[in-house]
Amino acid sequence: MVENRPPDASRRNERSRRAIHDAALALVAEVGYPRTTIEAIAARAGVGKQTIYRWWPTKADVLLEAFLGLGERTAARGGADAARGIPDTGDLAADLKAVLRATVDELNDPAFEAPTRALAAEGIVDPRLGAVFVEKLLAPSFELYTARLRAGQEAGQVRADIDPRTAVELLVGPLTHRWLLRTLPLTHAYADAIVDHAVRGLAPRDAPVIS
Repeated sequence: MVENRPPDASRRNERSRRAIHDAALALVAEVGYPRTTIEAIAARAGVGKQTIYRWWPTKADVLLEAFLGLGERTAARGGADAARGIPDTGDLAADLKAVLRATVDELNDPAFEAPTRALAAEGIVDPRLGAVFVEKLLAPSFELYTARLRAGQEAGQVRADIDPRTAVELLVGPLTHRWLLRTLPLTHAYADAIVDHAVRGLAPRDAPVIS
């Protein structure tokens, strides 16, 4: 005898939510953020637009949640090392180069580039969204860098008078600037050069010069 059970609303909603996330990310990559609309997302996801408005106030909120979910899935595929953050092999420069190279790869990946640019631009004109973007995406990443630089201080590789949080901007600032302006290619070699320059400036005065 087949038991008639009511549909599982939570499962149905999660399936719809994932479809909406995937649709938002795909459309931004295909047609750009300005031409991505709630109606288009709903059509691609196979849901009514009122379903989207019931969960998110704007398309930017849809995209932000979708992008955060994409980042979580990517980190999960990276395994335990990704969950722990920046590795500490004892070689500060090598560790920072590894994570900056991974950042270059991500920023050059169309799946990440389009939504990142859209959210960065929208966050400038929408302070609420910008604050969430920083809180959910940038701040956790900066904390990982900060923790690794503090470990460098404890190991005597970074001057004690350096503020690690400020020093993070020596690493991510130039990379972000080149990526935003698209003036020159974003490469591993450039990431390595940023680390070399930054580490020289952060090192104790009597530390050997990096060749």
